[in-house]
Amino acid sequence: MEPAEDRARGCPRGAARRVLLLTALAMTAFAANSILCRLALKDTGIDAATFTTIRLASGAAALTLLVRARARRDTAEGNWPSAVALFAYAAAFSFAYASLPAAPGALLLFGAVQATMIAAGLASGEALSVGQGAGLVLALAGLVGLLLPGLAAPPLVGSLLMIGAGIAWGLYSLRGRRVVDPSAATAGNFRRATCLALAASALTLPWAQHDARGAALAVASGVLASGLGYIVWYAALPGLRATEASVAQLSVPILTAFGGIAFLDETVSTRLVLASLATLGGIALVVLGRKRS
Repeated sequence: MEPAEDRARGCPRGAARRVLLLTALAMTAFAANSILCRLALKDTGIDAATFTTIRLASGAAALTLLVRARARRDTAEGNWPSAVALFAYAAAFSFAYASLPAAPGALLLFGAVQATMIAAGLASGEALSVGQGAGLVLALAGLVGLLLPGLAAPPLVGSLLMIGAGIAWGLYSLRGRRVVDPSAATAGNFRRATCLALAASALTLPWAQHDARGAALAVASGVLASGLGYIVWYAALPGLRATEASVAQLSVPILTAFGGIAFLDETVSTRLVLASLATLGGIALVVLGRKRS
């Protein structure tokens, strides 16, 4: 198989447009997860544990059907350590959005994911250039600035939960780097994570709440924003360089901010804008520095 760089150079214009469209759809789906979760927990009667269970179960069902429709045998795909990381991400994500606005939540999630993956690179012996080091400091300063006490600061407990969700997703992503069939592995991990979510829901049963609209939003999050979103992203990845894939994800917090304004009547504070510029700009310096090194 040709490297992605070679394919991209000789890629027909129609194929390049297809990759661009798939990437845009995937980033929109990832942003939609934040909007759907916040909308459900803010405006419906569903609780965070029930939302998580329905999201994972519907995502598992959609992914399994898609994989089997492609005549792939996925019974042995996925593993429990990855499923634990996936469940930890999904549960912390939902409980965080019980109090967090959509845009700060997406920024904290994305920042924590990237910080986790950068830290893993450093732990494996990867060295940062001076510019990359400055970018990392700038990104961390943006996150710290967002969390500093004040009227514009997001709720602390929700913020810590979202950072935990980002760390869990970063670990899940790192574990999936060498997966041969990402679609089948994701389906298997979603099924295992659903078992963990059902156990958690059983423990929180006395406090469980749900309604039809909340359940529908959870299904949309699981089937469309999660399951199909991941399939679309995996379809786009072969046509992207690693750096392009990383930079593309910088758009997710921005898309989420616009979605929060449009669907949740949220406002974007000056603090959030400055924190976003620092965090996303700093991460971009680190990622783009890798391409030059």
